[in-house]
Amino acid sequence: MADAGTIQLTKRVIDAAEPREKHYDLWDSELAGFGIRIGVGGSKTFFIRYRAEGGGRKAPRRHVTIGRYGAALTVDQARRKAKSLLAQAMVGGDPAKERNDKRREMRVDELIDLYDKEGCYIQRGKRQGEPMKSLTKKYTMARLRHHVVPLLGRKRVSEIGAPEIERFFRDVENGKTAKNEKTGPRTRIIVKGGNGAARKVFRDFSAVLSFAMRFGVIESHPCEKAVVKKTDNARTRFLSMEELRRFGAACDALEAEGANPKALNIARLWALTGCRRQEIVELKWSEVDFDNGLMTLADTKTGQSIRPLPIAAMVLLRSIERAEGTEYVFPADTGESFFQGTKTIWQKIVKRADLPGVTPHTLRHTVGAIATSNGEALALTGAILGHSNLRSTMIYAHVDWDPSVKAANRVSDRISSALAGEDEQSSTRRSDSPSGGKAPPGGLLPPEEWDMLLDLADADPNTRGRLSSKDNGVLLRLSRHGFAEKVQDLADELAWWRITALGRMALRQADTRSEAA
Repeated sequence: MADAGTIQLTKRVIDAAEPREKHYDLWDSELAGFGIRIGVGGSKTFFIRYRAEGGGRKAPRRHVTIGRYGAALTVDQARRKAKSLLAQAMVGGDPAKERNDKRREMRVDELIDLYDKEGCYIQRGKRQGEPMKSLTKKYTMARLRHHVVPLLGRKRVSEIGAPEIERFFRDVENGKTAKNEKTGPRTRIIVKGGNGAARKVFRDFSAVLSFAMRFGVIESHPCEKAVVKKTDNARTRFLSMEELRRFGAACDALEAEGANPKALNIARLWALTGCRRQEIVELKWSEVDFDNGLMTLADTKTGQSIRPLPIAAMVLLRSIERAEGTEYVFPADTGESFFQGTKTIWQKIVKRADLPGVTPHTLRHTVGAIATSNGEALALTGAILGHSNLRSTMIYAHVDWDPSVKAANRVSDRISSALAGEDEQSSTRRSDSPSGGKAPPGGLLPPEEWDMLLDLADADPNTRGRLSSKDNGVLLRLSRHGFAEKVQDLADELAWWRITALGRMALRQADTRSEAA
Protein backbone atom coordinates (compact mmCIF):
# COMPACT_ATOMS: atom_id res chain seq x y z
CA MET A 1 0.00 0.00 0.00
CA ALA A 2 1.33 3.45 -0.90
CA ASP A 3 2.58 5.73 1.88
CA ALA A 4 0.87 9.03 2.57
CA GLY A 5 2.15 11.69 0.22
CA THR A 6 3.12 9.22 -2.52
CA ILE A 7 1.52 8.39 -5.84
CA GLN A 8 2.37 6.16 -8.74
CA LEU A 9 4.33 8.40 -11.09
CA THR A 10 2.90 8.11 -14.59
CA LYS A 11 2.97 10.36 -17.63
CA ARG A 12 -0.60 11.46 -16.94
CA VAL A 13 0.15 12.35 -13.30
CA ILE A 14 3.30 14.32 -14.21
CA ASP A 15 1.67 16.17 -17.10
CA ALA A 16 -1.17 17.23 -14.80
CA ALA A 17 1.16 18.52 -12.05
CA GLU A 18 0.86 22.34 -11.96
CA PRO A 19 3.51 24.73 -10.58
CA ARG A 20 2.87 26.47 -7.25
CA GLU A 21 4.32 29.46 -5.43
CA LYS A 22 7.10 27.17 -4.11
CA HIS A 23 8.62 24.06 -5.64
CA TYR A 24 7.28 20.73 -4.36
CA ASP A 25 8.07 17.02 -4.74
CA LEU A 26 5.96 14.06 -5.84
CA TRP A 27 7.18 10.68 -4.58
CA ASP A 28 6.69 7.40 -6.42
CA SER A 29 4.62 4.80 -4.56
CA GLU A 30 6.30 1.90 -6.40
CA LEU A 31 9.97 2.78 -5.85
CA ALA A 32 10.96 4.27 -2.48
CA GLY A 33 13.35 7.20 -2.80
CA PHE A 34 12.33 8.03 -6.39
CA GLY A 35 10.55 11.33 -7.04
CA ILE A 36 10.06 14.33 -9.27
CA ARG A 37 10.39 18.01 -8.33
CA ILE A 38 7.92 20.54 -9.79
CA GLY A 39 9.60 23.96 -10.03
CA VAL A 40 7.86 27.32 -9.69
CA GLY A 41 8.41 27.93 -13.40
CA GLY A 42 6.91 24.57 -14.38
CA SER A 43 10.16 22.58 -14.75
CA LYS A 44 9.89 18.88 -13.79
CA THR A 45 13.06 17.08 -12.68
CA PHE A 46 13.48 13.43 -11.64
CA PHE A 47 15.73 12.64 -8.65
CA ILE A 48 16.50 10.03 -6.03
CA ARG A 49 17.14 10.44 -2.32
CA TYR A 50 18.87 7.84 -0.16
CA ARG A 51 21.11 7.38 2.85
CA ALA A 52 24.75 6.60 2.11
CA GLU A 53 26.95 3.92 3.68
CA GLY A 54 24.31 1.23 3.33
CA GLY A 55 21.57 3.15 5.13
CA GLY A 56 20.68 3.78 8.75
CA ARG A 57 19.30 6.81 10.56
CA LYS A 58 22.75 8.31 11.21
CA ALA A 59 24.00 7.88 7.64
CA PRO A 60 24.27 11.08 5.57
CA ARG A 61 21.35 11.76 3.23
CA ARG A 62 22.20 12.12 -0.47
CA HIS A 63 20.31 13.66 -3.38
CA VAL A 64 21.02 12.79 -7.02
CA THR A 65 19.38 14.48 -9.98
CA ILE A 66 18.49 12.08 -12.79
CA GLY A 67 17.31 14.59 -15.40
CA ARG A 68 14.46 16.73 -16.67
CA TYR A 69 11.21 15.12 -17.70
CA GLY A 70 10.48 15.46 -21.40
CA ALA A 71 10.88 13.87 -24.79
CA ALA A 72 14.49 12.86 -24.00
CA LEU A 73 13.64 11.31 -20.60
CA THR A 74 10.39 9.43 -19.98
CA VAL A 75 9.01 8.21 -16.66
CA ASP A 76 10.03 4.59 -17.37
CA GLN A 77 13.58 5.59 -18.35
CA ALA A 78 13.96 7.67 -15.20
CA ARG A 79 12.58 4.83 -13.02
CA ARG A 80 15.06 2.32 -14.49
CA LYS A 81 17.95 4.73 -13.84
CA ALA A 82 16.67 5.33 -10.30
CA LYS A 83 16.51 1.57 -9.57
CA SER A 84 20.12 1.15 -10.67
CA LEU A 85 21.38 4.05 -8.52
CA LEU A 86 19.34 3.00 -5.45
CA ALA A 87 20.63 -0.56 -5.81
CA GLN A 88 24.20 0.75 -5.61
CA ALA A 89 23.34 2.65 -2.45
CA MET A 90 21.78 -0.45 -0.85
CA VAL A 91 25.06 -2.37 -1.07
CA GLY A 92 27.15 0.45 0.40
CA GLY A 93 27.84 2.52 -2.71
CA ASP A 94 27.43 6.30 -2.86
CA PRO A 95 26.36 7.41 -6.38
CA ALA A 96 26.21 11.09 -5.37
CA LYS A 97 29.78 11.11 -4.03
CA GLU A 98 31.08 9.21 -7.06
CA ARG A 99 29.35 11.66 -9.38
CA ASN A 100 30.65 14.69 -7.52
CA ASP A 101 34.18 13.33 -7.34
CA LYS A 102 34.13 12.74 -11.08
CA ARG A 103 32.71 16.18 -11.80
CA ARG A 104 35.35 17.90 -9.69
CA GLU A 105 37.89 16.60 -12.18
CA MET A 106 35.87 18.16 -15.02
CA ARG A 107 37.60 20.79 -17.14
CA VAL A 108 36.02 24.22 -17.58
CA ASP A 109 35.26 23.61 -21.27
CA GLU A 110 33.44 20.37 -20.29
CA LEU A 111 31.46 22.27 -17.65
CA ILE A 112 30.40 24.80 -20.29
CA ASP A 113 29.27 21.92 -22.54
CA LEU A 114 27.22 20.56 -19.62
CA TYR A 115 25.77 24.01 -18.97
CA ASP A 116 24.76 24.26 -22.63
CA LYS A 117 22.82 20.99 -22.34
CA GLU A 118 21.33 21.26 -18.85
CA GLY A 119 21.93 24.69 -17.33
CA CYS A 120 20.50 27.35 -19.67
CA TYR A 121 17.48 28.11 -17.51
CA ILE A 122 16.40 31.28 -15.70
CA GLN A 123 17.87 31.10 -12.21
CA ARG A 124 15.74 33.60 -10.31
CA GLY A 125 12.67 35.82 -10.50
CA LYS A 126 9.18 35.16 -11.79
CA ARG A 127 10.47 33.08 -14.71
CA GLN A 128 12.71 30.90 -12.55
CA GLY A 129 13.11 27.44 -14.08
CA GLU A 130 12.02 28.49 -17.58
CA PRO A 131 14.42 27.98 -20.50
CA MET A 132 16.39 30.99 -21.72
CA LYS A 133 15.09 32.69 -24.83
CA SER A 134 16.78 31.19 -27.88
CA LEU A 135 18.54 34.45 -28.73
CA THR A 136 19.68 34.94 -25.11
CA LYS A 137 21.10 31.42 -25.03
CA LYS A 138 22.83 31.94 -28.37
CA TYR A 139 24.60 35.12 -27.21
CA THR A 140 25.40 33.69 -23.76
CA MET A 141 27.02 30.52 -25.11
CA ALA A 142 28.90 32.52 -27.77
CA ARG A 143 30.45 34.74 -25.07
CA LEU A 144 31.39 31.72 -22.97
CA ARG A 145 32.99 29.88 -25.89
CA HIS A 146 34.80 32.93 -27.29
CA HIS A 147 36.14 34.28 -23.97
CA VAL A 148 36.09 31.63 -21.21
CA VAL A 149 37.11 28.56 -23.21
CA PRO A 150 40.28 30.10 -24.76
CA LEU A 151 41.51 31.45 -21.41
CA LEU A 152 40.28 28.90 -18.84
CA GLY A 153 38.95 25.96 -20.83
CA ARG A 154 41.80 23.51 -20.11
CA LYS A 155 41.83 24.15 -16.34
CA ARG A 156 40.06 21.82 -13.90
CA VAL A 157 36.95 23.36 -12.40
CA SER A 158 38.39 22.69 -8.93
CA GLU A 159 41.38 24.90 -9.83
CA ILE A 160 39.26 28.03 -10.46
CA GLY A 161 39.47 30.48 -7.57
CA ALA A 162 39.13 34.24 -7.11
CA PRO A 163 42.67 34.97 -8.47
CA GLU A 164 41.94 33.07 -11.70
CA ILE A 165 38.64 34.94 -12.10
CA GLU A 166 40.33 38.33 -11.61
CA ARG A 167 43.08 37.52 -14.15
CA PHE A 168 40.46 36.26 -16.61
CA PHE A 169 38.40 39.46 -16.23
CA ARG A 170 41.39 41.72 -16.88
CA ASP A 171 42.56 39.63 -19.85
CA VAL A 172 39.16 40.05 -21.53
CA GLU A 173 39.13 43.73 -20.56
CA ASN A 174 42.53 44.19 -22.24
CA GLY A 175 41.37 42.51 -25.45
CA LYS A 176 43.28 39.24 -25.14
CA THR A 177 40.35 37.27 -26.61
CA ALA A 178 39.40 39.80 -29.30
CA LYS A 179 39.51 38.52 -32.87
CA ASN A 180 38.14 39.18 -36.34
CA GLU A 181 38.22 36.02 -38.42
CA LYS A 182 36.64 35.12 -41.75
CA THR A 183 34.91 31.74 -41.46
CA GLY A 184 33.26 31.46 -44.87
CA PRO A 185 32.35 33.24 -48.11
CA ARG A 186 29.99 35.66 -46.35
CA THR A 187 30.54 34.90 -42.67
CA ARG A 188 32.93 36.34 -40.13
CA ILE A 189 33.42 36.00 -36.36
CA ILE A 190 34.04 39.32 -34.62
CA VAL A 191 34.83 39.08 -30.92
CA LYS A 192 35.34 42.33 -29.06
CA GLY A 193 37.10 42.72 -25.75
CA GLY A 194 36.96 45.69 -23.43
CA ASN A 195 35.30 46.61 -20.17
CA GLY A 196 31.72 45.95 -21.28
CA ALA A 197 32.56 42.53 -22.75
CA ALA A 198 34.42 41.58 -19.56
CA ARG A 199 31.44 42.45 -17.34
CA LYS A 200 28.98 40.57 -19.54
CA VAL A 201 30.99 37.37 -19.73
CA PHE A 202 31.75 37.64 -16.00
CA ARG A 203 28.00 37.49 -15.32
CA ASP A 204 27.63 34.58 -17.74
CA PHE A 205 30.47 32.61 -16.16
CA SER A 206 29.15 33.39 -12.68
CA ALA A 207 25.84 31.76 -13.72
CA VAL A 208 27.79 28.71 -14.95
CA LEU A 209 29.55 28.40 -11.59
CA SER A 210 26.23 28.80 -9.73
CA PHE A 211 24.97 25.90 -11.84
CA ALA A 212 28.12 23.95 -10.88
CA MET A 213 27.43 24.56 -7.18
CA ARG A 214 23.84 23.31 -7.48
CA PHE A 215 25.11 20.18 -9.24
CA GLY A 216 27.76 19.53 -6.60
CA VAL A 217 30.73 20.22 -8.89
CA ILE A 218 32.18 22.95 -6.63
CA GLU A 219 31.57 23.84 -3.00
CA SER A 220 32.21 27.61 -3.11
CA HIS A 221 31.62 30.33 -5.68
CA PRO A 222 34.88 32.07 -6.74
CA CYS A 223 33.09 34.96 -8.51
CA GLU A 224 31.62 36.13 -5.20
CA LYS A 225 35.12 36.77 -3.81
CA ALA A 226 36.68 38.18 -6.98
CA VAL A 227 37.55 41.89 -6.85
CA VAL A 228 36.21 43.16 -10.18
CA LYS A 229 33.64 45.74 -11.22
CA LYS A 230 30.60 43.51 -11.51
CA THR A 231 27.99 45.97 -12.77
CA ASP A 232 27.72 47.96 -15.99
CA ASN A 233 28.03 51.71 -16.09
CA ALA A 234 24.63 53.37 -16.23
CA ARG A 235 23.63 54.02 -19.82
CA THR A 236 22.80 57.68 -20.17
CA ARG A 237 22.94 58.09 -23.96
CA PHE A 238 19.67 59.18 -25.52
CA LEU A 239 18.75 61.32 -28.50
CA SER A 240 17.92 65.00 -28.24
CA MET A 241 15.01 66.41 -30.23
CA GLU A 242 17.49 67.74 -32.80
CA GLU A 243 19.04 64.28 -33.15
CA LEU A 244 15.57 62.77 -33.54
CA ARG A 245 14.90 65.23 -36.36
CA ARG A 246 18.10 64.07 -38.08
CA PHE A 247 17.10 60.46 -37.50
CA GLY A 248 13.69 61.02 -39.09
CA ALA A 249 15.20 62.93 -42.02
CA ALA A 250 17.68 60.09 -42.62
CA CYS A 251 14.87 57.53 -42.72
CA ASP A 252 12.89 59.67 -45.17
CA ALA A 253 15.92 60.21 -47.41
CA LEU A 254 16.79 56.50 -47.49
CA GLU A 255 13.19 55.63 -48.29
CA ALA A 256 13.24 58.09 -51.21
CA GLU A 257 16.39 56.34 -52.44
CA GLY A 258 14.65 52.96 -52.47
CA ALA A 259 15.82 51.44 -49.17
CA ASN A 260 13.80 48.52 -47.81
CA PRO A 261 10.62 50.00 -46.26
CA LYS A 262 10.31 47.15 -43.75
CA ALA A 263 13.66 47.99 -42.18
CA LEU A 264 12.86 51.71 -42.08
CA ASN A 265 9.43 51.18 -40.52
CA ILE A 266 10.96 48.91 -37.89
CA ALA A 267 13.43 51.67 -37.01
CA ARG A 268 10.62 54.25 -36.81
CA LEU A 269 8.61 51.99 -34.50
CA TRP A 270 11.63 51.53 -32.25
CA ALA A 271 11.68 55.31 -31.87
CA LEU A 272 7.92 55.73 -31.38
CA THR A 273 7.25 52.85 -28.96
CA GLY A 274 10.48 52.35 -26.99
CA CYS A 275 10.17 48.60 -27.56
CA ARG A 276 13.18 46.33 -27.48
CA ARG A 277 14.71 45.46 -30.84
CA GLN A 278 13.25 41.95 -31.24
CA GLU A 279 9.84 42.97 -29.88
CA ILE A 280 9.22 45.01 -33.03
CA VAL A 281 11.13 42.78 -35.46
CA GLU A 282 9.08 39.72 -34.36
CA LEU A 283 5.78 41.60 -33.95
CA LYS A 284 2.66 39.70 -35.08
CA TRP A 285 -0.65 41.18 -36.20
CA SER A 286 -2.42 39.16 -33.48
CA GLU A 287 -0.45 41.15 -30.89
CA VAL A 288 -1.69 44.53 -32.15
CA ASP A 289 -4.95 45.80 -30.65
CA PHE A 290 -6.00 48.84 -32.68
CA ASP A 291 -9.32 49.21 -30.83
CA ASN A 292 -7.74 49.70 -27.41
CA GLY A 293 -4.39 51.13 -28.50
CA LEU A 294 -2.35 48.28 -27.01
CA MET A 295 0.24 45.70 -27.97
CA THR A 296 -0.03 42.35 -26.18
CA LEU A 297 3.41 40.90 -26.76
CA ALA A 298 3.27 37.16 -26.19
CA ASP A 299 6.95 36.43 -25.63
CA THR A 300 9.35 39.17 -24.49
CA LYS A 301 12.46 39.24 -22.32
CA THR A 302 10.18 39.38 -19.25
CA GLY A 303 7.44 37.06 -20.54
CA GLN A 304 4.06 38.27 -21.77
CA SER A 305 3.89 42.07 -21.78
CA ILE A 306 1.14 44.60 -22.46
CA ARG A 307 2.30 47.92 -23.93
CA PRO A 308 0.42 51.09 -24.83
CA LEU A 309 0.42 51.74 -28.58
CA PRO A 310 0.61 55.48 -29.37
CA ILE A 311 -1.45 56.91 -32.20
CA ALA A 312 1.58 57.77 -34.35
CA ALA A 313 2.64 54.10 -34.20
CA MET A 314 -0.90 52.98 -35.05
CA VAL A 315 -0.91 55.23 -38.11
CA LEU A 316 2.35 53.68 -39.28
CA LEU A 317 1.12 50.12 -38.65
CA ARG A 318 -2.15 50.76 -40.49
CA SER A 319 -0.19 51.92 -43.50
CA ILE A 320 1.53 48.52 -43.75
CA GLU A 321 -0.09 46.02 -46.08
CA ARG A 322 -0.57 42.60 -44.51
CA ALA A 323 1.30 39.83 -46.30
CA GLU A 324 -0.59 36.62 -47.03
CA GLY A 325 0.41 33.39 -45.35
CA THR A 326 2.24 34.91 -42.39
CA GLU A 327 1.40 36.31 -38.95
CA TYR A 328 4.39 38.65 -38.87
CA VAL A 329 3.97 42.38 -39.40
CA PHE A 330 7.45 42.38 -40.96
CA PRO A 331 7.85 38.98 -42.66
CA ALA A 332 11.11 37.85 -44.22
CA ASP A 333 11.53 38.51 -47.92
CA THR A 334 12.09 34.77 -48.37
CA GLY A 335 11.05 31.91 -46.11
CA GLU A 336 8.50 31.87 -43.29
CA SER A 337 10.38 33.75 -40.56
CA PHE A 338 10.42 37.46 -39.63
CA PHE A 339 12.49 40.15 -41.36
CA GLN A 340 16.16 40.08 -40.33
CA GLY A 341 17.77 42.79 -42.45
CA THR A 342 17.83 45.71 -40.03
CA LYS A 343 21.57 45.67 -39.34
CA THR A 344 22.59 47.05 -42.73
CA ILE A 345 19.92 49.77 -42.88
CA TRP A 346 20.67 50.81 -39.28
CA GLN A 347 24.30 51.51 -40.17
CA LYS A 348 23.11 53.67 -43.07
CA ILE A 349 20.65 55.58 -40.87
CA VAL A 350 23.17 56.45 -38.15
CA LYS A 351 25.77 57.41 -40.76
CA ARG A 352 23.33 59.64 -42.67
CA ALA A 353 22.04 61.21 -39.43
CA ASP A 354 25.57 61.62 -38.01
CA LEU A 355 24.78 59.58 -34.87
CA PRO A 356 27.94 57.51 -34.25
CA GLY A 357 27.66 54.87 -31.57
CA VAL A 358 23.85 55.02 -31.43
CA THR A 359 22.11 51.62 -31.29
CA PRO A 360 18.45 50.61 -31.52
CA HIS A 361 18.46 50.33 -27.72
CA THR A 362 19.39 54.03 -27.56
CA LEU A 363 15.90 54.75 -28.92
CA ARG A 364 14.42 52.85 -25.96
CA HIS A 365 16.46 55.04 -23.59
CA THR A 366 15.24 58.07 -25.55
CA VAL A 367 11.56 57.23 -24.96
CA GLY A 368 12.24 56.77 -21.25
CA ALA A 369 14.24 60.02 -21.04
CA ILE A 370 11.58 62.06 -22.86
CA ALA A 371 8.84 60.52 -20.72
CA THR A 372 10.52 61.40 -17.43
CA SER A 373 11.65 64.86 -18.58
CA ASN A 374 8.09 65.47 -19.77
CA GLY A 375 6.87 64.88 -16.22
CA GLU A 376 5.34 61.42 -16.71
CA ALA A 377 5.05 59.32 -13.56
CA LEU A 378 7.60 56.51 -13.23
CA ALA A 379 4.80 53.92 -13.18
CA LEU A 380 3.53 55.19 -16.54
CA THR A 381 7.05 55.30 -17.97
CA GLY A 382 7.51 51.70 -16.81
CA ALA A 383 4.24 50.75 -18.51
CA ILE A 384 5.39 52.32 -21.78
CA LEU A 385 8.71 50.45 -21.68
CA GLY A 386 7.30 47.18 -20.34
CA HIS A 387 9.41 46.96 -17.19
CA SER A 388 8.28 43.75 -15.50
CA ASN A 389 8.33 44.89 -11.87
CA LEU A 390 6.28 48.04 -12.48
CA ARG A 391 3.87 46.15 -14.71
CA SER A 392 3.31 43.59 -11.97
CA THR A 393 2.61 46.39 -9.49
CA MET A 394 0.07 47.91 -11.85
CA ILE A 395 -1.71 44.58 -12.31
CA TYR A 396 -2.06 43.97 -8.58
CA ALA A 397 -3.19 47.55 -8.01
CA HIS A 398 -5.82 47.20 -10.80
CA VAL A 399 -4.55 50.33 -12.54
CA ASP A 400 -6.39 51.12 -15.76
CA TRP A 401 -4.23 51.00 -18.91
CA ASP A 402 -5.89 54.17 -20.23
CA PRO A 403 -3.49 56.57 -18.41
CA SER A 404 -0.47 54.74 -19.81
CA VAL A 405 -1.92 54.94 -23.32
CA LYS A 406 -2.38 58.70 -22.88
CA ALA A 407 1.17 58.99 -21.51
CA ALA A 408 2.52 57.04 -24.50
CA ASN A 409 0.67 59.41 -26.81
CA ARG A 410 2.12 62.47 -25.07
CA VAL A 411 5.66 61.09 -25.39
CA SER A 412 5.09 59.88 -28.95
CA ASP A 413 3.70 63.29 -29.95
CA ARG A 414 7.07 64.88 -29.24
CA ILE A 415 9.06 62.10 -30.92
CA SER A 416 6.84 61.89 -34.01
CA SER A 417 6.98 65.68 -34.39
CA ALA A 418 10.78 65.53 -34.34
CA LEU A 419 10.88 62.58 -36.76
CA ALA A 420 8.66 64.61 -39.10
CA GLY A 421 11.14 67.49 -38.98
CA GLU A 422 9.30 69.93 -36.72
CA ASP A 423 11.70 72.49 -35.22
CA GLU A 424 10.13 72.41 -31.78
CA GLN A 425 11.85 73.71 -28.68
CA SER A 426 12.18 71.21 -25.88
CA SER A 427 9.60 71.38 -23.13
CA THR A 428 12.51 71.66 -20.70
CA ARG A 429 12.82 75.29 -21.91
CA ARG A 430 9.32 76.14 -20.86
CA SER A 431 10.68 78.67 -18.40
CA ASP A 432 11.61 80.83 -21.42
CA SER A 433 8.05 80.79 -22.76
CA PRO A 434 5.28 83.23 -21.80
CA SER A 435 4.12 82.75 -18.23
CA GLY A 436 7.31 80.83 -17.39
CA GLY A 437 5.44 77.57 -16.89
CA LYS A 438 3.49 78.84 -13.88
CA ALA A 439 -0.09 77.90 -13.15
CA PRO A 440 -2.69 80.18 -14.79
CA PRO A 441 -3.79 83.00 -12.48
CA GLY A 442 -7.42 83.26 -11.51
CA GLY A 443 -8.32 79.83 -12.88
CA LEU A 444 -8.04 81.03 -16.50
CA LEU A 445 -7.82 77.40 -17.71
CA PRO A 446 -7.70 73.95 -16.10
CA PRO A 447 -4.08 72.83 -15.47
CA GLU A 448 -4.10 70.19 -18.23
CA GLU A 449 -5.26 72.71 -20.85
CA TRP A 450 -2.82 75.33 -19.55
CA ASP A 451 0.10 72.89 -19.91
CA MET A 452 -0.96 72.09 -23.45
CA LEU A 453 -1.20 75.79 -24.30
CA LEU A 454 2.36 76.27 -23.06
CA ASP A 455 3.48 73.33 -25.21
CA LEU A 456 1.91 74.94 -28.25
CA ALA A 457 3.62 78.21 -27.43
CA ASP A 458 6.99 76.41 -27.36
CA ALA A 459 6.70 75.46 -31.03
CA ASP A 460 8.49 77.60 -33.59
CA PRO A 461 5.89 79.90 -35.25
CA ASN A 462 7.48 79.21 -38.65
CA THR A 463 6.58 75.49 -38.49
CA ARG A 464 3.24 73.74 -38.78
CA GLY A 465 3.08 73.45 -34.99
CA ARG A 466 2.66 70.39 -32.82
CA LEU A 467 1.82 66.90 -34.10
CA SER A 468 -0.89 65.16 -32.08
CA SER A 469 -4.05 63.09 -32.47
CA LYS A 470 -7.02 64.63 -34.28
CA ASP A 471 -9.33 63.81 -31.37
CA ASN A 472 -7.03 64.98 -28.57
CA GLY A 473 -9.57 66.09 -25.99
CA VAL A 474 -7.37 68.81 -24.48
CA LEU A 475 -6.61 70.36 -27.87
CA LEU A 476 -10.24 70.20 -28.89
CA ARG A 477 -11.23 72.09 -25.72
CA LEU A 478 -8.55 74.71 -26.40
CA SER A 479 -9.88 74.98 -29.94
CA ARG A 480 -13.42 75.64 -28.64
CA HIS A 481 -11.96 78.41 -26.44
CA GLY A 482 -10.28 79.84 -29.54
CA PHE A 483 -6.80 79.32 -28.06
CA ALA A 484 -5.66 76.59 -30.53
CA GLU A 485 -6.42 75.55 -34.08
CA LYS A 486 -5.91 72.51 -36.24
CA VAL A 487 -3.63 73.37 -39.16
CA GLN A 488 -3.61 70.18 -41.20
CA ASP A 489 -5.00 66.65 -40.98
CA LEU A 490 -2.47 63.86 -41.39
CA ALA A 491 -3.78 60.38 -42.24
CA ASP A 492 -6.85 59.25 -40.27
CA GLU A 493 -5.73 59.92 -36.69
CA LEU A 494 -3.05 62.63 -36.66
CA ALA A 495 -3.10 66.37 -37.19
CA TRP A 496 -0.87 69.43 -36.82
CA TRP A 497 -1.99 71.93 -34.15
CA ARG A 498 -0.77 75.42 -33.28
CA ILE A 499 -1.56 78.23 -30.89
CA THR A 500 -3.76 81.09 -32.08
CA ALA A 501 -3.30 84.82 -31.60
CA LEU A 502 -5.98 84.64 -28.89
CA GLY A 503 -3.98 81.91 -27.14
CA ARG A 504 -0.85 84.06 -27.12
CA MET A 505 -2.90 86.97 -25.82
CA ALA A 506 -4.09 84.74 -22.95
CA LEU A 507 -0.47 83.94 -22.08
CA ARG A 508 0.50 87.63 -22.13
CA GLN A 509 -2.49 88.42 -19.94
CA ALA A 510 -1.34 85.75 -17.49
CA ASP A 511 2.13 87.33 -17.43
CA THR A 512 0.64 90.74 -16.73
CA ARG A 513 -1.42 89.39 -13.83
CA SER A 514 1.60 87.58 -12.41
CA GLU A 515 3.71 90.77 -12.51
CA ALA A 516 0.94 92.78 -10.86
CA ALA A 517 0.65 90.22 -8.10
